[in-house]
Amino acid sequence: MTTTIAGGRAARRQTMRRIRPRRSPAVPLLLAVWAGAAGVLWLWWSNTPNIADNDSKILNAGRITGLLAGYLMALVVLQMARVPALERRVGSDRVARWHAMSGRYTLCLTFAHVFLIMWGYALQAGKSLGDIVQQTTDSINQLPDMGKAAIGTGLLLVIGLVSIGPVRRKMPYDTWYHIHLLTYAAVFLTFWHQLTTGNEFAVEPAAKTVWYGLYGSVTALVVWYRILTPIRLNLRHRMYVEAVIEETPGIVSVLIGGRKLHRIGAEAGQFFRWRFLAPGMRFSSHPYSLSANPRPELLRITVKAIGDHTAALRELRPGTKVWAEGPYGAMTASRRSRGKVLLVAGGVGITPMRTLFETLPGAPGDITLLYRANSTQDLALWDELAKIADERGARLMYAVNSPDGERPDISAESLQRKIPDIDDHDVFMCGPNGFAQGVYEALRGAGVPARRIHHESFEM
Repeated sequence: MTTTIAGGRAARRQTMRRIRPRRSPAVPLLLAVWAGAAGVLWLWWSNTPNIADNDSKILNAGRITGLLAGYLMALVVLQMARVPALERRVGSDRVARWHAMSGRYTLCLTFAHVFLIMWGYALQAGKSLGDIVQQTTDSINQLPDMGKAAIGTGLLLVIGLVSIGPVRRKMPYDTWYHIHLLTYAAVFLTFWHQLTTGNEFAVEPAAKTVWYGLYGSVTALVVWYRILTPIRLNLRHRMYVEAVIEETPGIVSVLIGGRKLHRIGAEAGQFFRWRFLAPGMRFSSHPYSLSANPRPELLRITVKAIGDHTAALRELRPGTKVWAEGPYGAMTASRRSRGKVLLVAGGVGITPMRTLFETLPGAPGDITLLYRANSTQDLALWDELAKIADERGARLMYAVNSPDGERPDISAESLQRKIPDIDDHDVFMCGPNGFAQGVYEALRGAGVPARRIHHESFEM
């Protein structure tokens, strides 16, 4: 059995507008980050006397690494706050990469700071490098807020270890996710010693005010967007599971009922983080794209059973309460800059492509969808896609393995044969990372500029 949810002309009218591509604010944001780092360096430099001996050099190296680590910690938390300007304009996957990179730099700077500052303290006390462990113990016992900082640093170490690629891949997602949330506690615990023991903040009251402002603003954003906004959304729309329907073997659609869901603010191509309040699933929050345009009393997600959480979705009972956060994602019509569009989907990556296929404005022949799957039986939502293509005069193609298992050719040459003017298209794609990388290289080989290839990965 399959579901059919098609909004047709009504859905397209909601998105019909002149093509005005909305630029990503990524570059201005990165410039602002670097400007902040430059400000931190200036703060250190302006409060640093002439460095004449090795003891002072080591101690001041510890000071600057500590200041930069404190600055980056605030950015790490900001990147976890799910601020709409970041999640919907920059893109959730790009923000996740920034967060991972910032986290690695923060850990390196933090441990460099601990090592250098304790070494410097030891040298000032007439000790040697071999006494650094004893010096660390003495500092924790004697200096204000250093005990908290030690606990926070330990938490950062644990978070860093479980985020290493091989470790994370072997760990259940929910376990990793909840350990990762300890970042908030780690940042809180390490914050206070920055102000009580930091030389820059002791001699520059204005610097202390700025630091409070930085961390206070980030805290306010976290509280607003990660706590208050989701509470408001779920109290307003009161979502629940209406039905679970198998689309193809291993792929199910979950129909979600609620109140005034068309006013939820979601655009085609976006996703939510879903939490189903059923036994064994209450503490799991996973990102799934909408596979149909929101209707007044109905949303739909379509999911492939590839893990414990996704496999459990088929067992959901009607009436199960649903908690959602979002919408997130920047792969929307606002990225479009050309009249013609190619949509490329791999496997269950069809879900955001299906909503874009239905709603992107275009004349007959302007919209093309290429759907890659292992077999024709794996082409989920195919009946809906065919209906949309017939109604719109859009082009619908599929690429499946041959009966002997040979994979279809999706190369620059094959794409140019199928779509001769492909270099004049915008391309939206969604699918597994390996598939997306291969298609990206083929598109670049076919002459599509990188700025017109739009992709988000949800394997986060």
